[in-house]
Amino acid sequence: MEIDQATFDEIAALIHSDDSPVGIDAKKTHIIIIHKLRQIERHLAALVGQQGQRP
Repeated sequence: MEIDQATFDEIAALIHSDDSPVGIDAKKTHIIIIHKLRQIERHLAALVGQQGQRP
Protein backbone atom coordinates (compact mmCIF):
# COMPACT_ATOMS: atom_id res chain seq x y z
CA MET A 1 0.00 0.00 0.00
CA GLU A 2 1.33 3.39 -0.98
CA ILE A 3 0.79 6.38 1.30
CA ASP A 4 2.20 9.84 0.78
CA GLN A 5 4.67 11.10 3.38
CA ALA A 6 2.48 14.00 4.55
CA THR A 7 -0.43 11.65 5.31
CA PHE A 8 1.91 9.17 6.99
CA ASP A 9 3.39 11.89 9.18
CA GLU A 10 -0.07 13.24 10.08
CA ILE A 11 -1.31 9.81 11.17
CA ALA A 12 1.93 9.04 13.01
CA ALA A 13 1.67 12.29 14.96
CA LEU A 14 -1.96 11.57 15.78
CA ILE A 15 -1.32 8.12 17.30
CA HIS A 16 2.12 8.75 18.82
CA SER A 17 2.61 8.16 22.54
CA ASP A 18 5.80 8.63 24.52
CA ASP A 19 4.21 6.62 27.35
CA SER A 20 3.82 3.45 25.27
CA PRO A 21 6.63 0.91 24.87
CA VAL A 22 5.72 0.56 21.17
CA GLY A 23 5.41 4.30 20.59
CA ILE A 24 1.70 4.52 19.81
CA ASP A 25 -1.47 4.95 21.83
CA ALA A 26 -3.30 1.69 21.06
CA LYS A 27 -6.65 2.86 22.40
CA LYS A 28 -6.55 6.08 20.36
CA THR A 29 -5.44 4.12 17.29
CA HIS A 30 -8.35 1.70 17.59
CA ILE A 31 -10.84 4.52 18.16
CA ILE A 32 -9.63 6.25 14.99
CA ILE A 33 -9.87 3.00 13.00
CA ILE A 34 -13.38 2.22 14.26
CA HIS A 35 -14.51 5.79 13.62
CA LYS A 36 -13.24 5.66 10.04
CA LEU A 37 -14.83 2.25 9.46
CA ARG A 38 -18.17 3.60 10.70
CA GLN A 39 -17.85 6.55 8.29
CA ILE A 40 -17.18 4.13 5.44
CA GLU A 41 -20.14 2.00 6.51
CA ARG A 42 -22.47 5.04 6.47
CA HIS A 43 -21.19 6.15 3.06
CA LEU A 44 -21.58 2.63 1.66
CA ALA A 45 -25.12 2.36 3.03
CA ALA A 46 -25.98 5.69 1.39
CA LEU A 47 -24.56 4.51 -1.93
CA VAL A 48 -26.45 1.22 -1.73
CA GLY A 49 -29.60 3.15 -0.88
CA GLN A 50 -29.10 5.33 -3.95
CA GLN A 51 -28.64 2.23 -6.10
CA GLY A 52 -31.89 0.78 -4.79
CA GLN A 53 -33.82 3.96 -5.62
CA ARG A 54 -32.86 3.99 -9.31
CA PRO A 55 -35.63 2.96 -11.73
